[in-house]
Amino acid sequence: MGEDLKKFANYIARNLPKTVDDSSIHYGELTLYTHPDRLERLAQFLRDNDKCLFKVLLDICGVDYPHKQKRFEVVYHFLSLENNHRIRIIVPVDDGEAVPTLVNVFRSAGWWEREAWDMYGIPFEGHPDLRRILTDYDFHGHPLRKDFPLTGYTEVAYDENERRVVKQPVSLQQDFRDFDFESPWMGVKELLPGDEKALNQESETEKEDGKVQD
Repeated sequence: MGEDLKKFANYIARNLPKTVDDSSIHYGELTLYTHPDRLERLAQFLRDNDKCLFKVLLDICGVDYPHKQKRFEVVYHFLSLENNHRIRIIVPVDDGEAVPTLVNVFRSAGWWEREAWDMYGIPFEGHPDLRRILTDYDFHGHPLRKDFPLTGYTEVAYDENERRVVKQPVSLQQDFRDFDFESPWMGVKELLPGDEKALNQESETEKEDGKVQD
């Protein structure tokens, strides 16, 4: 299987010179890496070429890697029913960098691209209706980014005076607790890995008790 996928990757590279930047094989599936400017050409080739026939776009999703030079990756999954094969395209993009829409190649791309925009803020150039799809239209931020706060920015509550649900800034009832994870099992009799803090605290308590008795 691996050798066949390597031959297939070479076949695509030969027919589309300077379109595929890199390729890899993991878990029996081929992944192709390309630039946003070459995405549409590659997708159309995979759909129409007689040896490919990847006519089903299964999914488009984003991945956030804050430590990378290109922060995001847009991942496309395709299926060939004729050949019973799957293939993946990955397009690395920077924050705010636009990716061309694939709506003209796969109509189903419309909703997937809206989701990637909503969750990650990745813009898709040429999309006919790029707006939020999972969050409210006035939602602030993109919730699957690694720097998005777990609490969000706003919360909703029913206002008795206005008799409707209103949004307001998040107000926490208590400060965040700082967990150092040195003692997840305080109180157990047997010392478990990571419970050194509890042992030290018990020793300090015994010393203090000894001083009081003296």
